[in-house]
Amino acid sequence: MQFQQLQYFVAVAETRHFTRAAERVHVAQPSLSQQIKALERELGADLFLRARGNITLTDAGEALLPLARRILADADTARYEVQELVQLRSGRVRLGATPSLCTGLLPDVLRAFHDRYPGIQLLIEESGSHDLVRELARGALDLALIVLPLPPASPALTTVELLREDLVVVSAPEATVPGRGRGGVRIADLEGERLVMFRHGYDLRELTVAACRSAGFEPGFAVEGGEMDAVLGFVRAGLGVAVVPRMVAARSGRGLRVTPLAKPGLHRTIALAHRSDVAPPRAARELQRMLLER
Repeated sequence: MQFQQLQYFVAVAETRHFTRAAERVHVAQPSLSQQIKALERELGADLFLRARGNITLTDAGEALLPLARRILADADTARYEVQELVQLRSGRVRLGATPSLCTGLLPDVLRAFHDRYPGIQLLIEESGSHDLVRELARGALDLALIVLPLPPASPALTTVELLREDLVVVSAPEATVPGRGRGGVRIADLEGERLVMFRHGYDLRELTVAACRSAGFEPGFAVEGGEMDAVLGFVRAGLGVAVVPRMVAARSGRGLRVTPLAKPGLHRTIALAHRSDVAPPRAARELQRMLLER
């Protein structure tokens, strides 16, 4: 089995077309087809079902695809690891983070990292923790900032707790604060309030909805489905209130009233994660150090 054959296989699997796959990997289509056939002979199984205008994966192809992607990703990481040996003057870091962390935690740390290592390319993947865990597992990320606990049946990851952050309630300045209690907003005070809610798959959505249900009510939504910036904008416009991380609220600027949640409040635990079976590249380890020492 040759590395190049795996590249060709993944290209066909993703494009479902031999000609387009050949264009992607910059090789003549007959050569690509020959290499795929050679790979199938070596493995002793057909990888594709070929019909006019329709290329699909066989069961063997489905089994090989995630492994091939991981091998290619690991080889890509190795290439960058070698490039980084010259005093971190070149290379890249592929970092995943939830949208709220991209807004709150990362800007200052990434600025300091870039000032120290201007030759290192920073590639940021913004998504929910569940998606980031999957991207780590398939080798598409070096590090990820995720919300603990890990999703059920997560792959083998090494996690280091980074911070425990309070959640707060944000509302438009002219809006009435839910509950009006001196000790902050209780979760029970959100009953009957119109919440501006994040999209499905957002950790903050799941945490807020679970807290409301534990308090004995089903939350009502004024609008739902937004990312962090959209949610804050909807709150500023007076559409409703939202529960967001304190760090995000502190950076949100004018146009929002920030009210703490009454004790015991709501919190989330942020961790830095990477695959347990592969050490992060050198540049990623340096960014990891700066995050842990921030």
